[in-house]
Amino acid sequence: MKRVLSGIQPTSESFHLGNYLGALRQWVALQDGNDAYYCVADLHALTNEIDPAVFRRRTLASAAQLIAIGIDPKVSTIFVQSHLPEHNQLGWIMECLAGFGEASRMTQFKDKSQKSGTDSARVALFTYPMLQAADILLYQADYVPVGEDQRQHIELTRDLANRFNTRYGQTFQLPEGYILKEGAKINDLQEPTAKMSKSSASVSGVIELMDPPDVNLKKFKSAVTDTGKEVVFDEKNKPGISNLLTIHSAISGVKIKELENEFAGKGYGDFKMAVAEVVVEHLKPIREKALGLLEDETELIKILHDGASRAKVTANKTLTQTYKALGLVL
Repeated sequence: MKRVLSGIQPTSESFHLGNYLGALRQWVALQDGNDAYYCVADLHALTNEIDPAVFRRRTLASAAQLIAIGIDPKVSTIFVQSHLPEHNQLGWIMECLAGFGEASRMTQFKDKSQKSGTDSARVALFTYPMLQAADILLYQADYVPVGEDQRQHIELTRDLANRFNTRYGQTFQLPEGYILKEGAKINDLQEPTAKMSKSSASVSGVIELMDPPDVNLKKFKSAVTDTGKEVVFDEKNKPGISNLLTIHSAISGVKIKELENEFAGKGYGDFKMAVAEVVVEHLKPIREKALGLLEDETELIKILHDGASRAKVTANKTLTQTYKALGLVL
């Protein structure tokens, strides 16, 4: 059985439809036949300014939603990153291995520091790829499900692991990036040529998993469509309708061609309502389960502590091996 590890930052109180259909639904599928570890990467979120009360809520909300979409705590190990100090301990070892040059070439630091200036960029933004490498190596992961934009991080992790193994003896499994299958590309309902994102100019085009059904229904009703009346998939000339067809197909499992036939001769209003109903009905039980978990915070935290206890067995074993290999006195 292969070990899979991935994590998500608690940067919001709700995942959006793009997160869910693009990556998280695949996490659920990867539970079958794999030893899956999934974490809420709260320490990574500290590279941004946070409000402590909001941050705590977001961390719990992220965990609740992961369970609600189908991550089973009895099957997978689900935990909060900060519950295991081994992440920071191994992160320091990775910092000691990494070179300044390779750290400065990491895309995210370059992009964010160019926008805000290096003087205002936090040191943690520069060093967080080493903590991310530690997150992976700590659990001896075989595969790390990531998007194409994270490939650079996997390469750095492999380089650091190989460097350590060469210098101090075989300690770390070299992980492979499990590049997620091209999930449904979900765009903003108000700007259908732009990816659905938390950073969108307006929330009216973003479908949130935790929004009440009537709110999401209203967003679909006001979704931007295109000239003409035909419900056909044409990303260049009909980006709005194409996006709605993609969403319906991804949720319902009905092929886009079949949807085109079903809605031939019908107006955009009928089609938008049909998409809204399919999505809202699908998200309703997810939202209800997440809210139920959040209402019983004590039980939710217990689930996360149980997951951390299971994760700690592996994490502590790896850290002990690492310290021994380095000659640290235990």
